[in-house]
Amino acid sequence: MFDWLWPELISHATTVFLIFFSCLTSAITASLGAGGGVLLLATMAMVLPPAVIIPVHGIVQLGSNLNRALMTIKDLDGRMLAVFALGSALGAWLASLFLVQLPLQTTQFTIAALILFLCWGPAIPNVALGKFGSFIAATVTTFISMFAGATGPLVGAFVKQQQHGDRARTVANFSAAMTVQHLPKTIVFGATGFVFQQWLGLIVLMVFSGAIGTWLGLKLAHRLSNRHFGLIFNLLLTVLALRLVWQALQAA
Repeated sequence: MFDWLWPELISHATTVFLIFFSCLTSAITASLGAGGGVLLLATMAMVLPPAVIIPVHGIVQLGSNLNRALMTIKDLDGRMLAVFALGSALGAWLASLFLVQLPLQTTQFTIAALILFLCWGPAIPNVALGKFGSFIAATVTTFISMFAGATGPLVGAFVKQQQHGDRARTVANFSAAMTVQHLPKTIVFGATGFVFQQWLGLIVLMVFSGAIGTWLGLKLAHRLSNRHFGLIFNLLLTVLALRLVWQALQAA
């Protein structure tokens, strides 16, 4: 009766592991602000067939970020989200016009450099953090994400500066921004023929366990001061940026 919960291409033990790991990585993102999505992607790459990694990860992250945004809705910046949504739509549309893959190494180095600049460089002028800056950031990062799928840390670094390091607002608006970015990717995968039904049980359970992890992570986050959160967030994003550099160098 519950056969639909178990994908045929992986073992029951792997399914249970991924459900648990979705909970863990969602807790990491909710408490530290970022990092869980990248860790989940790296883990899924070790246990799932290559053709399903990005589509399944994308829709699980869509659900995870949506849950987190709803749980932190009181800290959302509605105007920023509206502008970010418009920019994301434009970025996705522009990406759909290109049939060639962007050079992965160039993309990885560029994203890493921007993350490090946003974390440790001088503060961005207020004009770049306003509506126009948010629109441009959404357009560019969504465009890149359609090819590289590694823009989460970059969006997080931008949102942290925009929210001036405030813990609650950073987590809430980062989650909302990533929800907006993952939605067009999911639509594209569905339109190009990916059969989500075969993985629906795993996706639903990973999203559900991710919601539990998000709730636990938000409880833990309340114990962090804004000062400690800002430092931990920057260090975590720096590690993710250096990971991109390492991946680019390995592929050279």
